[in-house]
Amino acid sequence: MKFPEDYSAKHLAGKDAEFDVTVKVIEAPKPLEIGEELAKKYGFENFDAMKAAVKGNLEADLHKVSRDRLKRALLDTLDSRYSFDLPPTLVEQEFNNIWAQHEAESQRAGQPLAEEGKTEDETRAEFRKIAERRVRLGLVLAEIGQNAGVKVEDKDLTDALVERARMFPGQEKQVWDFYRNNEQALAQLRAPIYEERVVDHISKLIKITDKTVSKDELLKEEDEA
Repeated sequence: MKFPEDYSAKHLAGKDAEFDVTVKVIEAPKPLEIGEELAKKYGFENFDAMKAAVKGNLEADLHKVSRDRLKRALLDTLDSRYSFDLPPTLVEQEFNNIWAQHEAESQRAGQPLAEEGKTEDETRAEFRKIAERRVRLGLVLAEIGQNAGVKVEDKDLTDALVERARMFPGQEKQVWDFYRNNEQALAQLRAPIYEERVVDHISKLIKITDKTVSKDELLKEEDEA
């Protein structure tokens, strides 16, 4: 072999090199032994407790995916059934929020604002349609929720606040105080909870047919479905 031309030791740069090596130990990864010892290592009382916890986490994850798919189908249906003039101010505000987020993500990734295969104007037009959909569905869900008396309970908001505070270890009190003293921020935290409650209400009024699918089918991307 040769030392690189730009090797740090100038007197060796670019020169031929020969090394004598003595192999003393060869190590390889060992198969992970799954059992009582592993369970206790991770703080479980026994192996059965660890299996129950893993199973519970997997079931919760798959339930969330199922719930998200149900919600998406429901919102798609509502979006197709309602058509009315939207408040221009709300649409513009929502579009600006979406576009600002897109700009920030594009800058972080070092990518152009235009999506692949589209001009920037075409990308803006697509994002405006997303903004219009969000505003339309927001107004529809608000009307349904108001007529049904749907409310966000204090406990729901408190739970959301606790969850948000946990995302900033060591700053929990500052996060809590920020939301408690900022009505606009609190409203932004309440909005997705309210939306979920309205979806729950609608789900009780419609007929839902369960369908057994494989894990791969359930996790298939929306654009592949």
